[in-house]
Amino acid sequence: MLEIVLFVLLGLIAAIFGSIVGLGGGIIIVPALMLLGSQLTGAPIDHATAVGTSLTVLIVTALASTMSYAKEKRVDFRSGWMLFITSGPATMIGSLMTGLLQGGAFQLVFGLFMLSMAGLLIAREYLKPITKAWPIERTYVDAAGNVHTYGFAIAPALAVGFGVGLVSGLFGIGGGSLFVPVMVLLFRFPAHVATATSMFVIFLSSILGSGVHGWLGEIDYWLVLLLVPGAWIGGKLGAYIAGRMTGKKLLWLLRITLILLAIQLIVEGLAKL
Repeated sequence: MLEIVLFVLLGLIAAIFGSIVGLGGGIIIVPALMLLGSQLTGAPIDHATAVGTSLTVLIVTALASTMSYAKEKRVDFRSGWMLFITSGPATMIGSLMTGLLQGGAFQLVFGLFMLSMAGLLIAREYLKPITKAWPIERTYVDAAGNVHTYGFAIAPALAVGFGVGLVSGLFGIGGGSLFVPVMVLLFRFPAHVATATSMFVIFLSSILGSGVHGWLGEIDYWLVLLLVPGAWIGGKLGAYIAGRMTGKKLLWLLRITLILLAIQLIVEGLAKL
């Protein structure tokens, strides 16, 4: 019974963080399953199963968040569908590559990736969006009536979609950890629109990526059932919180958590090499 409660809480916490900053929650679920699998299930959870399970749960998290954001008209569906053109297929390719990183290689690479994501989340506070005029422009009017103008070019946007999708499928993290900073800094998306649109793309890409992992037998469906209730509630709760606060304190908690998890994964990965 305690294990069930812990899995529900894991899905809840990961989804709340993921929805607030557009991460998708996988960046917490994957290392948690790998590091705590033995304690929670009585047997180790291999990295491919952790990734496949996480990506499947992300479908629910991202759907819940997208529905909440859509009600507040924060999702740029046109931009989201365009990013999905390359993000979707790339997520499938990344999913096929997960099993190629054997032994401690996956933990080491994933730990280094998480460390870089923590650094990116910190740097984002001090970097300003570029002022380049993009050929495609969008406008967004926030709740206070302020008009935000942002834009992009098709080629770099598709390239970003491919890169993020590849990482998403490989690590099962959803890709928002890369999508949101790039959308904000490179294309000048308003933060709330970037987060909401990122969750929409994550929802679509996770369906394809989890399909590949399922085909490879890399999904623990019992774990999915345990994580989904918390993920659904957390996805909606995170979207609610994101719309009413800056989330700076939660962001710092997330950064610290990512750094600690990254260090643990790097140490274990090096020990297994």
